Amino acid sequence: MFGGPAPILAAALLWGTTGTASSLVPTGAPAAGVGAAALVLGGLLLFLSDRSARELPRACGPRERWLLAAGAVAVTGYPLTFYPAVTRTGVAVATVIALGSAPVFTGLLGWLARQGRPSGRWAAATALAVLGCAVLVLGPELAGHGAAVDVLGVLLAALSGLSYAVYSLIGGRLIAAGRPSAGVMGAMFGGAALLVLPVVALGPVGWLLTVRGAGVVLHLAVITTFLAYRLFGHGLRHATAQTATTLTLAEPAVAAVLGVAALGERLPAVSWCGLAVLAGGLAFLAFPARR
Repeated sequence: MFGGPAPILAAALLWGTTGTASSLVPTGAPAAGVGAAALVLGGLLLFLSDRSARELPRACGPRERWLLAAGAVAVTGYPLTFYPAVTRTGVAVATVIALGSAPVFTGLLGWLARQGRPSGRWAAATALAVLGCAVLVLGPELAGHGAAVDVLGVLLAALSGLSYAVYSLIGGRLIAAGRPSAGVMGAMFGGAALLVLPVVALGPVGWLLTVRGAGVVLHLAVITTFLAYRLFGHGLRHATAQTATTLTLAEPAVAAVLGVAALGERLPAVSWCGLAVLAGGLAFLAFPARR
């Protein structure tokens, strides 16, 4: 339990604050710019704070360098699609679609890449957790007071789930090959920081100079990027990418509770039932089966 699931679940708890924190940026701050700024700072922290991250590109062979490059590109896709999705669909919907689709993408891509066929236990736990997510999100709609669905926002959230699945699989593959987890995460996120730097430099930066804007970016960079991905990388050393992405479905639960507690959002009874189903699916996967 504490070898793999614990750090991954801890990372999910930190990621659960992302949507709530990003909703507190000053009015007029570009959604993609918020995500890019957080990735620049957080990615550089991951890269510069670990020596193995700086040495890994030189120590890798050509194939692993290509994997690191592809992972960096996938990392850039997440904030550039997730934060605009939050703006268009709201915190809960964007979080659940992104995190709910990621395990499905991870299982399919891992199977296609011949990284192992997903187990029946994983499939059952993932189905249960995704069902809980769906009930959680659709709860207000089922209760008769939900807002209209923004199709573009849903598509952006699904793309962020795909990005998350790709760099989780790549990171898991490199770590399983014996590369240090902190080095793999630092190298991928350091490369991604350089890739998204133009998004920050070419966009409006006035919001970054405010106390509120700087505080939000600092939180996203240090808590939800630097600390969370250090934990996630450690967890990938002891769990498959398929299991890891399913366990991070704990994030929507945290986001929903924070939305109620911090933003005054309301969840109907059916949504709370969805949270219970989600928790059951995660517990089924996190605790090992008896032999």
